[in-house]
Amino acid sequence: MSDAAQPTAAEVRAAAEAVKTALDRHLAAVERRSGEDDPAVLEAFNQLAAAAEVYDELLYDRYDEVTPFEIPGAEELPPYAGPEEPNAISVLIRRDYAVVEPQRLLAQAQRVEAAEYEAAGGLAEDAAGTVPGALGILFGEFEPDEIASRHKEFGLEEGDSTLWVTAAEETPEAGEWLEAPFEHIDAQGVVCRFDVSAVFDDEDESDEEDDLEFDEDEDDGEDRDEDRADDQDLEPLDAEK
Repeated sequence: MSDAAQPTAAEVRAAAEAVKTALDRHLAAVERRSGEDDPAVLEAFNQLAAAAEVYDELLYDRYDEVTPFEIPGAEELPPYAGPEEPNAISVLIRRDYAVVEPQRLLAQAQRVEAAEYEAAGGLAEDAAGTVPGALGILFGEFEPDEIASRHKEFGLEEGDSTLWVTAAEETPEAGEWLEAPFEHIDAQGVVCRFDVSAVFDDEDESDEEDDLEFDEDEDDGEDRDEDRADDQDLEPLDAEK
């Protein structure tokens, strides 16, 4: 940002004062709250989030500094402005996984592949011999929700996930959006969204770790025995769905 476009020191101070005022209003609303979903508390929260965001931006533009806090909801979706009575909805889902046990992933895919070719009376191909091939077999065989519930069996570890429900006036034509399924999303048409991320739990987990007491040698031995048992006794998969 050029010097000419930078906010003045007075503007930054005014934004800081606005945050202080918003904090006082939020506390007063909380003290007078009439229930869990008190609209006055929600409005005060949104005003505080907006004031803090403005202050943070001006502080950075003027002094190249940031605030040490982040108010949840400052980057929320805009208010819903879709149809009042939508005739169609789209559910957008993204789930991230880490491949933490490639051998387990390959073994499960090879079982599915072998069962399919045995049922067809032929020899199994080697598509399950690579991680991309194994992923293609497993995600082609099992529904995404089943993968999510059994991810450890497939050598996967859950990462972030999000689910968006969007509304529309009418159902799109068949095949209309398949080439670019996640483009052209109107944020104001999102009815609701649900996010799951480890970042939400980091602070709580760090506090809990300080209070944990256990015998490292005993627990490590039990964990190793359980891991060996899991590797040797994988449950057979039902490849005929």
